Amino acid sequence: MSEDSSDSARRGPPAAFYEPGSYNPNDSVGYLMRRILCAVTAAVERELEPSGLTHAQWVPLFKLYVHQGTTVAELARLCELDAGAMTRLLDRLEGKGLCQRERCAQDRRVVRLALTEQGRAVAERIPVALSRVQNAYLAGFSREEWLLLKSFLSRVLDNAQQGCTGKKNP
Repeated sequence: MSEDSSDSARRGPPAAFYEPGSYNPNDSVGYLMRRILCAVTAAVERELEPSGLTHAQWVPLFKLYVHQGTTVAELARLCELDAGAMTRLLDRLEGKGLCQRERCAQDRRVVRLALTEQGRAVAERIPVALSRVQNAYLAGFSREEWLLLKSFLSRVLDNAQQGCTGKKNP
């Protein structure tokens, strides 16, 4: 049995937790996750307000800080933006003196992205804000509950990445 088919067998058929006739959007796991994500995003943005960063700006700045995405195309993919939107966003970050574009010496067609010294100093505050906000939202959870929640969310994400929509794939 291949790894994919054994994984599929272990998961079994899609669950039927929701029914069209009794569907309540306020009781939807997706709706709850979206509300949590919006609340966390707003709280992190408030935490980072003194740095002048918006959500749209701190995400790519943080990805550069942790060395994810070194080109415009990579960063755009990681931030789920098109290349044009990422270019405009990088223009703003560059205008603030937080990052710079550098031509690759080996291939002049490639433009690498790098944080400036000021950008690194600002980016260092991002994990502080993320930790503070997420810890506040997890108040009252035990370590075991936190690990269990992460495992549940990872499973939901795995299902989503496999295109699990309840429809049969051809």
